Amino acid sequence: VQLQASGGGLVQAGGSLRLSCAASGSIFSIGTMGWYRQAPGKQRELVAITSSGGNAIYADSVEGRFTLSRDKAKNTVALQMNSLKAEDTAVYYCKAGAKTTGRDWYRDYWGPGTQVTVSS
Repeated sequence: VQLQASGGGLVQAGGSLRLSCAASGSIFSIGTMGWYRQAPGKQRELVAITSSGGNAIYADSVEGRFTLSRDKAKNTVALQMNSLKAEDTAVYYCKAGAKTTGRDWYRDYWGPGTQVTVSS
């Protein structure tokens, strides 16, 4: 399974960005799909994630500003980020819990990361 992310970049505080992630490969099904981020000197943390049939869960720090959307048919997930703050600066990673064809278990797959920089 390969995850390809796009949409990162540089934006001023208060601005918006939209991240997109597409999963491809021998996918049988995807369970959870969402985004994590890692700022310099910090651990990777959950931003937002959704299961195959449930509502999205957000980190407290982004609740009300970020919106996660998923297209299960296309194996894509997008993160709309509004009212960005300097503290949102990080490398954002797409993650999918996927089951591949011929296997009976899910494992986590990570995208390569996309840089989001918010200038204050």
